[in-house]
Amino acid sequence: MKKLYLIGMGPGGPQYLTVQAIDTLKQVDVFFMLEKEGRGKEDLLRMRQDILSHYLGDTGYRVVTAASPARRMDAGGYKEGVQSWHDEKRALFEGLIADELADGQNGALLLWGDPSLYDQTVSLIADLTARSNGALDFEIIPGITSVQVLTARHKIPLNRVGENITITTGRHVETCDPAEIDNAVVMLDYNASFRRYTGQNMDIYWGGYLGCPDEVLVAGPVDDVLADLLQTKSEVRDAKGWLMDIYLLRRRTSGEF
Repeated sequence: MKKLYLIGMGPGGPQYLTVQAIDTLKQVDVFFMLEKEGRGKEDLLRMRQDILSHYLGDTGYRVVTAASPARRMDAGGYKEGVQSWHDEKRALFEGLIADELADGQNGALLLWGDPSLYDQTVSLIADLTARSNGALDFEIIPGITSVQVLTARHKIPLNRVGENITITTGRHVETCDPAEIDNAVVMLDYNASFRRYTGQNMDIYWGGYLGCPDEVLVAGPVDDVLADLLQTKSEVRDAKGWLMDIYLLRRRTSGEF
């Protein structure tokens, strides 16, 4: 039997791995790393390699890299495009496991944050495992999420007393009724959808490259910080070629900011 570990590596720095994750690294024979296309992909690959070097040195394991399928809009619509993208990734994982992992060996994927939060790798590997007739098993090693790091950096609780918290996507906050949003952590926002929330008595707590040496934070009423935040996002993305960011939108109550 082959076994695959899905290891939550936190936001990127070696200091964010849990003890369980570190112990699991030492059991792995082959680490699979997917490279995204475009400028900045070397940074993302190096961050994972730095984690391995920090805890394992440079010997005793193999690293296999492969180009990650690009997400493209399908002519049939958004859902069809996502399904096609997932099918490509599933086929890629299947090929890597078949060709690069011997029977009795352990493989691993280092996944940003926690594998269960906005990462479909769990579902894809679960599907492959179910179809393997017992030849493949997998285990999830939870990690520290960017949500936790965001609130820690801004020194705020994730939720206020007696209120719910929503974790959602930029795609949702870009199209929903702004009145629906009271406390929402927004991930995967490529279009700065918080621009819709001016005049809504809303605060924003934003973080880019959380847990990295070049971490950037912005916080304040959306109306007051919007221009600075848009400029910051543009400048850091242009400088590095990529940006991982996350933010909390919170409807203001008396006494805040």
